[in-house]
Parts: sequence; C-alpha cells; structure tokens
Amino acid sequence: MKPTDFAQHLTEFLSVYLPSQKNVSKNTIRSYRDTFKLLIKYCQETKRIPAERITMEVLSREFFTGFLEWLENDRKCSISTRNQRLAAIHSFFRYVQAEEPSGLFHFQKVIAIPSKKAKKTVVEHLTPEAMKLLLEQPDRNCLKGRRDLTLMSVLYDTGARVQELIDIKVRDVILEAPSVIVLTGKGNKTRRVPLMKNTVSLLERYIFENKLNKPWKSEYPLFTNNQHNKLTKEGVAYIISKYVASARKTSTLVPPKVNVHMFRHSKAMHLLQAGVNLIYIRDFLGHVDLKTTEIYARADTETKRKAIENAYPDLIDNNLPDWSKDQALLSWLSELK
Repeated sequence: MKPTDFAQHLTEFLSVYLPSQKNVSKNTIRSYRDTFKLLIKYCQETKRIPAERITMEVLSREFFTGFLEWLENDRKCSISTRNQRLAAIHSFFRYVQAEEPSGLFHFQKVIAIPSKKAKKTVVEHLTPEAMKLLLEQPDRNCLKGRRDLTLMSVLYDTGARVQELIDIKVRDVILEAPSVIVLTGKGNKTRRVPLMKNTVSLLERYIFENKLNKPWKSEYPLFTNNQHNKLTKEGVAYIISKYVASARKTSTLVPPKVNVHMFRHSKAMHLLQAGVNLIYIRDFLGHVDLKTTEIYARADTETKRKAIENAYPDLIDNNLPDWSKDQALLSWLSELK
C-alpha cells in the first residue's frame, strides 16, 4: 500500500525537521511522538480509521476538536497536558503548510485552534527549614545515603530539571574555583550553574569514593542506580519520596507529597526571597522568557500578603456607630447627582 501524505509528512517532521532543522531536544521529540501515538489510537478506537488510512484531509479542525475532548474526558488528561498535545499539533501543521501550500487554508484552521485557559496553579515549594530537614534524612554512614544526599543537594543547589540532573556526566562537574556544573536543558542549550561550597564538598567526596575521577570515566553518568546504569526520572522520584516519608515521621514541615520539580521551584523562591534579581534567576533556571520566571515573583507577593495579614494588628475599633442611622448623611448622599 502506498504511504499516505500524513505518514510521509509525520516521518519527515519527527526524523528530519525537528532534530536537524529545529535542533529540538530528544525529550521534545518524544513528547511530540507520544502526541501522534495518541492521535493514531484515537483514530483507531473512536473513529474506526486504521493508521494506514489517516490522511491530511481527515485531520480537520473538527477532528482535532473531538480529539482534544477525548483527551480530557476519556483519557482524563489535565488542561496543561491537553495544551501540550495541541502545541505539538500546531507545530506539525506549521511545518506541513510550508511543505504543501495548496492546503494552506485547511491547515491554518487547525493552527487557529486556541489553547484552553486553565486556572493559575500555585507554585509549590518548600521552605528553607523544610528543605534543610529533607537534606538531613539520608544516612551519611553508608554509600547509598551519601549518594542520595549528594543527588538532592545538586538538584536543589542547581535548580536543575530532573532530566538535566540525570543527564549530568562526570565531565560536566568542574570543582576547581569557580565551581560549576554544566547543565544541558531544553533545546540542547547548555548553561553553567555555580555551586555552593557545601555541595562542592559533597561532590568531591562522592566522585572520589566512587572512583569517578579517572580520565576514561569522564563520559560516565554522575548518578547511577544499583546496576550502575544512569538513573531514571522514576528512580529520582523514588529517592525523594523515601526521604519525604522519613522526614514526616518527626515533623510536618515537609508536605506529604514532594515532587522532583519542587526542588527547582524552592531554589527559585529562595533566591527571590534573598533579593536576587529576576533576570539572574531566569538565566540560572535556563528560562527563555522572563515571563516564565515571573511566576515566582507573583507567588512570593502572595506569600508576603498572607504574612502581612497574619501579623497586622487590629487597629480599627469594631465598636463604631452605624453610619446608616445618620439620616441627614443618607439624605445628602441620595441627593448627589
């Protein structure tokens, strides 16, 4: 059977356009791939269209409206996930319209599908006291405990995304002053993040006792599991959840659920509260747009407002006369034009 126009465009989009021309990261390509796997699943299960019969003509604005509703209602995806899937579809159709100008009007109707507005989420983060308590949990007397302490310290100190953390290689750690770690973020962009002296000390000991200071080990992953393989996102999440449970046995400072990204949020909030300029925080976190970093400033304003409300003395006497009983005042107000 001859490949459909959809199959041809999708193959070129995922295997040539995104990696070679747009230079996007492998994670972004995987995310886009997963979107189209869901799309094919929707075609097969809901529309009864086999994969080999999907054409660009089938993929209309009305089709995608149904697909997005299916994601929310049947797959129980969040609005954020729905919008991520739509972003992948938009990117694909922008690519196709350049390859096939004859379908421009059809493609632009799909590109015009708007993202769905979602409620603004609270930036979940830990207080400095809660973070300190969490970092006190690993057993420093055993190798695994020291690894976990070093891992969590690096995760917090650098504000790294979890993928950036597990992608760190030994060569990315530069402990000579000024000590930095080179992180590779979205779009394969790298940034050099400074390290605090306590984290430097932990890394020095960790690298030495794991014999990672050999020249031929420079390409090894910095953090590995029991099988000496690179850690996974799930592995990092498991490590953190273990110490969250441990910390909550003695204190409620640490919330019941702490995800990996909360380390990044916490670092950003603590930098902001220490008076660090948003521009520097943006560069530290590897954000492209300052608007992304501004969520921390908005969250911190809310924190300050609540603190002021709690501390504000009750200066106004509640036992004041009821102004509504002053008929002369009411009459005067009523006569105002």
